[in-house]
Amino acid sequence: MIAPLRHEEEDYSKELDLALWRKLFAYTRPYRRAVVWICVAGVVTAFADTAYPLLTRAVIDDVKDHGVTARLLPYAVAWGAVTLALTFCIWGFIWLAGKLRTHISHDIRRAGFEKLQQLSFSYYDRRPVGWLMARMTSDCERLSNILAWGVLDFAWGMTLLTCISAVMFWMDARLALAVLAVLPALAWVSAFFRKRILRSARVVRKTNSRITASYNEGIMGVRTSKVFVREQENHREFRALTGEMYGASIRNALYSALYLPIVLTLGTVATAVALTAGGFDVTAGRISIGTLVAFLWYTRHFFDPIQQLAHWFAEMPMAQASAERILGLIDTVPDVRDAEGIDDADAPRRVGTIAFRNVSFAYEQRKPVLSDFSLEVQPGETIALVGSTGGGKTTIVNLLSRFYEPTAGEILLHGVDYRRRSLRWLQSKLGIVLQQPHLFRGSVRDNLRYGRLEATDAEIAEAARLAGAHDFIQTLEKGYDTDVGEGGNRLSTGQKQLLSFARAILKQPQILIMDEATSSVDTETEQLIQAGLARVLEGRTSFVIAHRLSTIRAADRILVIERGRVVEEGSHGELMEGRGRYRDLYTQQSLRESLQGEWAG
Repeated sequence: MIAPLRHEEEDYSKELDLALWRKLFAYTRPYRRAVVWICVAGVVTAFADTAYPLLTRAVIDDVKDHGVTARLLPYAVAWGAVTLALTFCIWGFIWLAGKLRTHISHDIRRAGFEKLQQLSFSYYDRRPVGWLMARMTSDCERLSNILAWGVLDFAWGMTLLTCISAVMFWMDARLALAVLAVLPALAWVSAFFRKRILRSARVVRKTNSRITASYNEGIMGVRTSKVFVREQENHREFRALTGEMYGASIRNALYSALYLPIVLTLGTVATAVALTAGGFDVTAGRISIGTLVAFLWYTRHFFDPIQQLAHWFAEMPMAQASAERILGLIDTVPDVRDAEGIDDADAPRRVGTIAFRNVSFAYEQRKPVLSDFSLEVQPGETIALVGSTGGGKTTIVNLLSRFYEPTAGEILLHGVDYRRRSLRWLQSKLGIVLQQPHLFRGSVRDNLRYGRLEATDAEIAEAARLAGAHDFIQTLEKGYDTDVGEGGNRLSTGQKQLLSFARAILKQPQILIMDEATSSVDTETEQLIQAGLARVLEGRTSFVIAHRLSTIRAADRILVIERGRVVEEGSHGELMEGRGRYRDLYTQQSLRESLQGEWAG
């Protein structure tokens, strides 16, 4: 298991990115009504919290002035009304905030998944699967929490702070100023810790993505690890990665742990100031006992919303670190995408002639894989691509499929640059069978129908017969309804390849691409596939990349590709007569297969 590369993770440096938070809060717009009612519940709760000490003050002063003759019933009614309002608001905001959190989490994950479906292959070339999964799980959870509960606490906290400040100044401005004298120190402490919490949070989120990626690679590559006895080395590498996560998490927890106690300490200092100064004022007759009691309650609870907001201020840097990554994913512009104003209204129903005109291509900034490559293919023609590994064969079909786009030159379909057509128009006409087939969890029938959802059971069975898969499917426990397991792990590689081939046939594509499609099946099954291909390929343009050269003898043209260029071209017979690179490859392979057959015998 090799740890994901560091350069695969973007770096962020802003302390507080307001533009980022505006994008994030845009996910609350569809639920404006819920947000408004959450804020209303928070504001009413703050008013109720403010009202209790005022009622207590009034009761104490009334009893002090009138003794047992004081009329307490109005206070009891008011207390009950405030308590009822508080109870209703608490129930309301718990239900609404929970609902809002669920909706936001759903929307962010849906937007992320939708973007993942749109992104080009080049994006996945640079990023491990686990790295992407971390963004859609833990990062998304943190964002939905702060958007729902953070909105509530902000509305409640700011209202309560404002109300308490106003009431304290109304009761005694001098004493209020003494209590609020700690606020400048609180502001400095908040600024000091916010910067450090954000920095450590970014390291935590970055390392978490790499750990998730390592988990994924370790699980997917467990067989390879065991074959090469790499368990101890994998564990050592993973331990170094988790050690980095541990250090960053400890720093982040330390800053957060220091921040909240300091806030509480400042609150205790303010309470002590209010008690001392208020006590002297009561003795001097400047304020009543009820006012002092209310002031002490306000002084103590003035820091409750500050403490809660301090928690969210500590959480915000970590949420911003998560937002930077998940919104960075959602805002990613695919390298391959439809141009503005694309309209397929004039697009032909048939693909027609395919022409590569002086096409060059390179992955990233590396050496070009194709250089000035040109090819013209007529409708219904079968083109076979052979040559050394890394010569550019797969790149040619990847460019044709528009998984990537040429870095120079153009590809014309029916005389029109395919970038002037939509991706959906082109790729809906493609059928592709890869060397490493992928099946989705579900039944055989579901996997075959994946390429054409409206296909009937009879059409599915016919496609399986053409691919040579029907007989082995019939031997499965539940036939076409057999669960293939995750990734098709309940089937052999050859069986998965046959199903992949049948799935492509069922789609009835105009262009069929087979990239080493028969490399995982035995010779007998391959002959069945070849017999079916004669009917399937009729009237369809096809590109066949083959390791077994015997399977492409019937191709209309065979192209020998070396270092991104066509070095030989012609039919099987023409190339065998030419005594060139193709003849050498074919002869060597035939001799090797003959010797293997003798050894097997």
